[in-house]
Amino acid sequence: MREQTPLRRFAEEFSASRVALGGLGLLALIVLVALAAPWLAPQDPYDLSKLDLLDSRQPPGGKYLLGTDGQGRDMLSAIFYGLRVSLYVGVASGVIALTLGALVGVFAAYVGGRFESLLMRVVDIQLGFPATLVALVLIAVLGKGVDKIIFALVCVQWAYYARTARSAALVERGKEYIEAARGLGLSHARIVFRHLLPNALPPLIVVGTVQVAHAI
Repeated sequence: MREQTPLRRFAEEFSASRVALGGLGLLALIVLVALAAPWLAPQDPYDLSKLDLLDSRQPPGGKYLLGTDGQGRDMLSAIFYGLRVSLYVGVASGVIALTLGALVGVFAAYVGGRFESLLMRVVDIQLGFPATLVALVLIAVLGKGVDKIIFALVCVQWAYYARTARSAALVERGKEYIEAARGLGLSHARIVFRHLLPNALPPLIVVGTVQVAHAI
């Protein structure tokens, strides 16, 4: 019987957990609401021509389910539209940081030696600074814009993924199938992307769920 890969075992355990499936369903609902914001929201909070100052500071209920702010914007609509930006920033920064960190961590574990030590010292230095403070400084330097925020978040998040990926890849690097792959003359890229990287994904996914929440 063929041994299950960590990624397949993770998928089976995830599908067998009601709590995990319930969380996935809730996440899917949130994403659906964010995508359907233009149709679900009673008002476009970004369209200044549709705002009425006479409706400012309205209490919850009636026309505005959650009330309005000082500029007459419907709070429920602001939540729907703001959800789109939050998810975009969180997911985009998470995916980019995961990709970068996974490649750095797996490559460091595979190469080993001084190169691994150098990369991990860079990771340690990065993790030694408060992430929120570094992100705020980068945003202040780069200026306003969603793309600037995503770049700043990637800069402070990639190290978490790199350390996790390296730890997972180190476990896999010492196994027999990696030695067999080397003995068969497989290329380094094939070993890294076909064997080490997929087996490092389960812990990276777990870290990713936490980091996306932090990014938001």
